[in-house]
Amino acid sequence: MKPRLTTLCSAVLSLGTSLVVSAADNPSAAAQAVNALGLDLLAKGTDANANALLSPYSIQSALAMTYAGAAGETRTQMAKVLHYPEDETALHQSFTDLQKALEAVTKTTAERAKIAKDQGGPGEPFVLTVANRLFGQDGYAFRQPFLELVKDRYRAPLEMMDFIHNADKERLKINGWVEEQTHKRIRDLIPANGLNDETRLVLVNAIYMKAPWAETFSEGTTQPLPFQVKGNETLKVPTMRRTAHMGYAKREGYQVITVPYIGGDMQLLVLLPDAKDGLAAMEAKVTPDILSGCAKPGTSEVELFLPRFKMEPPLFKLGKVLCSLGMAGAFDKPQGSANFDRMAPRKPNDYLYISEVFHKTFLALDEKGTEAAAATAVVMMRATAFIEKPKPLEVRVDRPFLFAIQHRPSGTCLFLGRVTDPR
Repeated sequence: MKPRLTTLCSAVLSLGTSLVVSAADNPSAAAQAVNALGLDLLAKGTDANANALLSPYSIQSALAMTYAGAAGETRTQMAKVLHYPEDETALHQSFTDLQKALEAVTKTTAERAKIAKDQGGPGEPFVLTVANRLFGQDGYAFRQPFLELVKDRYRAPLEMMDFIHNADKERLKINGWVEEQTHKRIRDLIPANGLNDETRLVLVNAIYMKAPWAETFSEGTTQPLPFQVKGNETLKVPTMRRTAHMGYAKREGYQVITVPYIGGDMQLLVLLPDAKDGLAAMEAKVTPDILSGCAKPGTSEVELFLPRFKMEPPLFKLGKVLCSLGMAGAFDKPQGSANFDRMAPRKPNDYLYISEVFHKTFLALDEKGTEAAAATAVVMMRATAFIEKPKPLEVRVDRPFLFAIQHRPSGTCLFLGRVTDPR
């Protein structure tokens, strides 16, 4: 029998605010990989006519730790699918820099929130926690360099478990850890029978974010307004309204709108197609560079009409779509092809492979701000500039659109999704 590389979990709850990145920090490689994989998974793993939500940052954080243990052709396949650069050392450093930058948001915005509260504005600070952890079978021969790398670069300590004798009990412990890290927004990440006595390692990333808007929407202005549900049926949905200076740009076939959270370094990014049925065509031409390029559009005075919505999609099993993208070897397809020798010694009758990658998300957007959560689990088994305008620009988000919760300095999309029906 072959052990499986148990579960890789990541959990995220998102809310925006300000973030300061030092000149020495360089999260660009991680940002590029996060955005590129997010677009791939959105295109290949979701229904183009339905609401969708995922956290490419959460998924990539978990898979980057897994990649640190890959070798041979498995490593080559993963690097290609996950859009990783040739320099692996620089890749892991980039994820470290990005995590540090995100964690700095909470510290830098606490004082800004206090000042805003004193001036009568929103006093709630930006909250963001990022946590990584390995849950490994007690006594299994994990390689020390791998454990040291993920602990040093991803702050992921190893916690010993007994999957051989108590797989389901240990599953509940891991789910409890994820639930705690995401403020109870992500529950039951690893489903029943997701682990068994062949499980050897569960790699987990959990992120929680909560962010108030830089300027809140008045609840008194929210009213039912028409929305082109799925581009072909007009129904009224609760729609928020606010006039303020925000990011805006007109591109060929679509508009770019960015709404800042407190502090200004985290924002809601909306890509709104010109045509009511133009979402699919717009998505097809959006690239990672376009997402990054939308992080800092010009500033205009905008009267924005934005639907209020909440999304909590079912558990997303990523294994099938990741295989279709080109990393089947990591899932031991064909049998015997998985190579995670840098994680643990690969023997003919005892080696690791990914059995499944579980992902779960939550997002709520209202007049006060945005709250979002996500969790990803990789399961490995043993195998045998402002311009004043006389009149605000009116932007009505009244048709299906693409959105992201984006870190403005790096362009990283922590959450990425589409809304075809905000009800």
